[in-house]
Amino acid sequence: MLAMAFTTTADVEDHAPASAHNVAVERDLLGERLGRGAIRTLEAKEHLFCEGDVASHVYRVEVGHICIYRMMPDGRRQVVDFAYPGDMIGLGALGDHADSAQAMERTIVRTMPIATLRELAQSDTRLGLKLYEALSRELMAARELLFTVSQRTAAERVAAFLLALCRRSERRGEAANEIVLPMTRMDIADFLGLTIETVSRTLTKLRHDGVIDLEQCILVTILKPEALAQLAQGGGEGRHRN
Repeated sequence: MLAMAFTTTADVEDHAPASAHNVAVERDLLGERLGRGAIRTLEAKEHLFCEGDVASHVYRVEVGHICIYRMMPDGRRQVVDFAYPGDMIGLGALGDHADSAQAMERTIVRTMPIATLRELAQSDTRLGLKLYEALSRELMAARELLFTVSQRTAAERVAAFLLALCRRSERRGEAANEIVLPMTRMDIADFLGLTIETVSRTLTKLRHDGVIDLEQCILVTILKPEALAQLAQGGGEGRHRN
């Protein structure tokens, strides 16, 4: 699995000393290889794969969004990540998938057999390096999520989540202060380890305080990025965790 919704989506910046042109070339290299894969279309709520399925392919989201999650034996769900267009899924799978991936809307992905990608990586050291970096980012995102759900308060978790999405938009060359929330409030709650009521209440308070603007429940404009960053770092009021 690789989907950087909290990096983020989890948070992680590109630290390579290469120029912007070289970075773009390296990203295009990985995209070029995946661009040879077949197209698969998923309808809303359809699964790309389920926990326990044999991991045979890697995927890149072309259009739409995917929720990656794991179910507990008692029926509880832990959302692991959200995949946006350009994100890759399935790189970290060994043998069988440990998570499930479900389309949140009509979604198009490009697929490539894992064996094919490995062969390409062995013959192209640059591609191998990009895959290594992608897996490293996934590990860092997992650690960030662990820290978020175990140490941050409810308000801090929501603030950190929004900031991570801002960084995602910025890396994609989009407006950093405008983000889209294709996921439901329940999805966000299951990702951050909160209740849906807490997520809704926190977003409402941020809007009331003038930190964000929220249109149609999915379009978020960050009005006070400094205040949001301060809250994510523990500078807000209150220490309630749910």
